[in-house]
Amino acid sequence: MKARTGAALVAALMAMTGGAMAQDVVRHKIPNSDFPISQAVEVPAGKTTVYVSGAVPSVVDEKAEKGSLAAYGDTKTQTVSVLKSIEKTLAGLDLKMGDVVKMQVFLVGDPSKGGKMDFGGFMEGYTQFFGTKEQPNLPTRSVFQVAGLAAPGFLVEIEVTAVRP
Repeated sequence: MKARTGAALVAALMAMTGGAMAQDVVRHKIPNSDFPISQAVEVPAGKTTVYVSGAVPSVVDEKAEKGSLAAYGDTKTQTVSVLKSIEKTLAGLDLKMGDVVKMQVFLVGDPSKGGKMDFGGFMEGYTQFFGTKEQPNLPTRSVFQVAGLAAPGFLVEIEVTAVRP
């Protein structure tokens, strides 16, 4: 009987406080760094996580050969395209970029960079969406160079995990 009374008391307290006992997502900065990612993110129990499938870039030049690098643009252009697509997907789920807690980025080596991934170009696109005055929330993030993606012209694919506020 005591367990039921304790559970009832907790439920009553949460109802009275409007759920104020629930914690918010905690983002831990990288010590002594201004690099725009979180070192770690804590998601409290009871929050809903949303896993968004990998997004790839849209065609930016309809006149370019289908599936070519020219059709999709360089790494920066593709990163912006992919993040706009993710932003649209999140909006359809009543979420925002600030709700993203984890990001995995797959970059193909850029032929104009000797086959190396264009991390600088990626960062130029990324920092338009994360670590800004308007959207300061930073996700944890990993960036990988991969041999290839689904289309020969794709240099960028990004998947994210978001938390419903």
